[in-house]
Amino acid sequence: MDDVLDRAHVVSLPLAVRFRGIDYREALLIDGPAGWGEFAPFLEYGAEESAQWLRAGLEAAYLGLPKLNRDTVEVNATVPAVPASEVPAVLDLYPGCRVVKVKVADRGQTLADDVARVQAVRDARPGAVIRVDANGGWTVDEAIAAAKALMPLDYLEQPCATVEELQQVRQQLMRSGLFVRVAADESIRKAKDPYRVAQLQAADVAVVKPAPLGGVRNVLELTRELRAKHMDVTVASALDTAVGMNMGLAAVAALPVIADDEDIDVAPAAAGLATGSLFVEDVAEPRHIVDGHLPAAPIAPDPARLGALAASPARRDWWFDRVRAAAEFI
Repeated sequence: MDDVLDRAHVVSLPLAVRFRGIDYREALLIDGPAGWGEFAPFLEYGAEESAQWLRAGLEAAYLGLPKLNRDTVEVNATVPAVPASEVPAVLDLYPGCRVVKVKVADRGQTLADDVARVQAVRDARPGAVIRVDANGGWTVDEAIAAAKALMPLDYLEQPCATVEELQQVRQQLMRSGLFVRVAADESIRKAKDPYRVAQLQAADVAVVKPAPLGGVRNVLELTRELRAKHMDVTVASALDTAVGMNMGLAAVAALPVIADDEDIDVAPAAAGLATGSLFVEDVAEPRHIVDGHLPAAPIAPDPARLGALAASPARRDWWFDRVRAAAEFI
């Protein structure tokens, strides 16, 4: 770890919109021999869970990213649990995105708040494909009620906390004739067995994130296995900096090309990788969304930005200690 920490920069990035209860996103970036890596588990995660994030950062920094098969990646817009009146301004950050993910089931809010937020998306972006993300915040009955109130939807992402509850939601939706898919996020990236969701047929879609799953190569292998089990896959970010976003974009761009009858690449599902729009400042010049797509090529931090966005010495030491603690579980 001495070499890793010698190459490390700890940054604190201001957010344009409060996200997961924070106003600044901290991350440790590694200037490795094969590229830049990122270690940025959320602050509440312990050392053992953070070890996967460290694996991902080390892979990017010391092994590099795999060969890319696409130049651009379609992305979805992300609307935090803001009041409905603020939705149009959030969507302005995502030009041309035809898929929108809306955060719902936020603590202290009601289903009526969620309905108003989703309706504001429909008003501002007619024809948009809408996904909602509850982060495990509903019971099974609440999830079914929400599906009825919010339809039509692409999918409910992690409507309940457990795999067994996801299974119940999916079964009840089908029995009720509600054509809404169920997506699993935490039930995959936080599970000891990420394939259990598929084994129990508890979800139609897997939301996969390179950092908490140990890197791009792990995501590509997991995607291959889940697709073989008839699950769709959405690649997403974990509120990554521009460095961490390199991993997510590479994971989509490196997916095998699947051609249709006219030999045209069937594009992967719109990825949740446009969260860079939620930062006031990032460590590199922002990637620009063009017609709902981001360029897939990796980018390196700007040295001037690294200096301007550097975390305090105390926070730097805290992150260094966190790396050492996580390394014990690799």
